[in-house]
Amino acid sequence: MLDRLPREVIAMRVARELKDGDIVNLGLGIPSLCSQYVPEGRTILYHSESGVLNYGPMAEQGEEDDDLINASGQFLEPTPGMSFFHSADAFGMIRGGHIDVTVLGALQVSEKGDLSNWMLPSRGIGNVGGAMDLAVGAKRVIVAMEHKGRHGEPKVVSECSFPLTSPTCVSLIVTDIAVISVEQEGLILRETAPGWRLEDIQNETEPELIPANDLKEIEI
Repeated sequence: MLDRLPREVIAMRVARELKDGDIVNLGLGIPSLCSQYVPEGRTILYHSESGVLNYGPMAEQGEEDDDLINASGQFLEPTPGMSFFHSADAFGMIRGGHIDVTVLGALQVSEKGDLSNWMLPSRGIGNVGGAMDLAVGAKRVIVAMEHKGRHGEPKVVSECSFPLTSPTCVSLIVTDIAVISVEQEGLILRETAPGWRLEDIQNETEPELIPANDLKEIEI
């Protein structure tokens, strides 16, 4: 059986996409881990809907401050230059187009880059939170997720069957087996997990994948 990348490695790969000086909003789950793995020498300004900009990594156990949390409820380390403001201002920054990158989890991503990440119809409940604002307002949307759902169903699909968060917003998908870019011509398979071949990944992906000319193994 082929090995899948752990959540931490997915976050490491996504962190490589963040550029020095970027203002970045991290979603729940795997995306929230990305702040731990930014390459040395890069300064990333992390933004949260709770009303904080330029926070540090997640606080170590025993060093938590109840007044320093992000929108995921995680405790943060203070950093020089950290600023606090009203949640309405935080959303104003998102809607005003001031977020360079958002990293979000997903239930489904379509071959056109449509995103569904807030409700499972089978459960009939969900809360879109700030995901819709981020998917529309951020300059770049990266999805970090496992390639298959809990029951083995593909999460990279031809068309989303779950309620949409936003259409045609995703530019890059990083999973536990692949890195896929969303292009006008379709889904381009850029990188594979070690040992995985195109046909292995295609078997777990609904739409057809187009192998990149420089297809390679994922590099961290």
